[in-house]
Amino acid sequence: MKLARYGAPGHERPALLDAQGAPRDLTGIVDDIAGDVLTSAGLARLAAIDPATLPALPAGQRIGPAVGRVGKMICVGLNFRDHAAESNLPLPSQPIIFMKATTAICGPNDDIVIPYGSVKTDWEVELGVVIGDTARHVPLEKALDHVAGYVLINDLSEREFQLEHGGQWVKGKSCDTFGPIGPFLATKDDIPDPQALGMWLTVNGHRYQNGTSAEMVFGVAHLVSYISRYMTLMPGDVISTGTPAGVGLGQTPPTYLKPGDVIELGIDGLGTQRQRTVAWSAVAQNTVAQNTVE
Repeated sequence: MKLARYGAPGHERPALLDAQGAPRDLTGIVDDIAGDVLTSAGLARLAAIDPATLPALPAGQRIGPAVGRVGKMICVGLNFRDHAAESNLPLPSQPIIFMKATTAICGPNDDIVIPYGSVKTDWEVELGVVIGDTARHVPLEKALDHVAGYVLINDLSEREFQLEHGGQWVKGKSCDTFGPIGPFLATKDDIPDPQALGMWLTVNGHRYQNGTSAEMVFGVAHLVSYISRYMTLMPGDVISTGTPAGVGLGQTPPTYLKPGDVIELGIDGLGTQRQRTVAWSAVAQNTVAQNTVE
């Protein structure tokens, strides 16, 4: 089953994708693809619906983030062997955990805003894990029972903010638009082995990342179990599980995003994203103009 959200920011409508990939409106059945809708019981209710009985959503609508009302977005650093190697860093002995502010979340094809003062905005294709049933001190063998499904994520990063401004990585990970999620959530029965997924990313048509989730140091089950030792994972929480080699920081010389670039990325079974980068100054000017008119 594939679930998605369509419409203007803040006004997305929940949808179920039919066999042809067309969105069917779930309005009136659920209020959002969020919270208890993502529990085992909630997903079972949706799975019992014949998509043909649902009204089709109009074509051409914006695709919103695949999950609504995300409570926590937890990221994992240096979790791919080839990415650790290109970073000239040893493999971690335990998962490196950091947070991305939920205000960074946006739709899979929304514009990416280069932050004010940024000269090192970077890309990272990542497999996202969406929690279904509440997870607290979950043993490894039970961990996947708490997963609702999987999503495609671009974990954008500003490397100067992340690595040169002191403190935690969260500063370089949480800028507005730095968390595109979607285009849809594939429930876990659609992805039988999350450790066997091809992953890729291009910038302006050049393929920089071409990896596989088999390269993860710590797999999905390990991460869910491990993180649940330190915090309760709630329905709709998202874990971004790390990126394969090929990020801009790892190029020779390092290569970073600039306004007007086009990023495309995908993961097997989870669809694709396409984003255009825009300058912060252009966004700020538009905001000032709108406020002046209003």
